[in-house]
Amino acid sequence: MASPAFADRPDPLAGDPQALRPLTADLVAAVLGTRGYVVVADGDGDLVGRWDDSLIWFLRQGGHGELLQVRTLAAATFGIEHVPALYAFCNSWNHERFWPKAFVHVDDDGRAQVCGEVITDLERGVTPHQLDRLLDRGITEGCRLAAAVGQLPGRTPG
Repeated sequence: MASPAFADRPDPLAGDPQALRPLTADLVAAVLGTRGYVVVADGDGDLVGRWDDSLIWFLRQGGHGELLQVRTLAAATFGIEHVPALYAFCNSWNHERFWPKAFVHVDDDGRAQVCGEVITDLERGVTPHQLDRLLDRGITEGCRLAAAVGQLPGRTPG
């Protein structure tokens, strides 16, 4: 099941399933689509989807788009006065776990949110199965981080 924005393009999953393929937005959308997940391209052309109340972006970084970044923005928001406690939470999270790397983002309105990211270098390419596993891990661990953030005191009612 292809995501709507990618339904009219050639199937990036066709061909030898063991062959390495370059990381493309079409490939990411197709692999997510095989799990029934729907993603859309945002205004910058980056793929984004919603898991529970959190947003997860699937970004291609690097000079040739070879770095896969799965970035979670936890839905819980906090006032600026909670930033030191959020830093402490992220430091503890990062000390105890490999992924996702957690950090605090403060927007222009003074709202603080916790983000998580998993980054993988796929310069040599990736098989659909490998990409599926990487995306699953990024989503699963991002959701785990978002759930933990949702339990922190000081959340702003949403």
